[in-house]
Amino acid sequence: MVDFEIEREYAAKGFKLICGIDEAGRGPLAGPVYAAAVILPDGCEIEGLNDSKKLTEKKREALFDVVKQKALYWGIGSADEKEIDEINILQATFLAMRRAVENMGVKPDLALVDGNQKPHIGDGIEEVTVIKGDAKSMSIAAASILAKVSRDRFMLEIAEKYPEYEFPKHKGYGTKLHYEKIAEYGISDIHRKSFLKKIIGE
Repeated sequence: MVDFEIEREYAAKGFKLICGIDEAGRGPLAGPVYAAAVILPDGCEIEGLNDSKKLTEKKREALFDVVKQKALYWGIGSADEKEIDEINILQATFLAMRRAVENMGVKPDLALVDGNQKPHIGDGIEEVTVIKGDAKSMSIAAASILAKVSRDRFMLEIAEKYPEYEFPKHKGYGTKLHYEKIAEYGISDIHRKSFLKKIIGE
């Protein structure tokens, strides 16, 4: 059940600006990892808002604009495949989260972070991890939509530069089709080399 219960619990403790943070694209073999941070007004109704993975692409696209309109503040950040290879996917995810918060334009008092690891966003910002947060917290669910749709849109754009990999069909994830295309065309600049060491032969 996605609601404001967690946000209200911390608001009752005196936290004013509470943002939800989520990421998209930790698992793919290509492209950046994205994150979003969202502060919603208490009790904000967004019909159909749920864990972005459970929604259709069309529904996520529609909710993307609704979330941006209804949010008090929102920010989107990313870390590209080169940064992922350089500092590893976990640290790159945290970097994307920090960038998302910076792009929000306001410093939150508290960040509700999907998952079980704290990204260390910045001084003076309390962090609380929420496992499966995108299915519990409205703020995290909203962030999940912004991160997922932003990444999907980027992968559709990049597909024009690398049409041979058929990114619109798999968005860079390690599907059978994607592996077949890598076998046929090799590894591109947009691929995460650290995810493909067996293929590279390292």
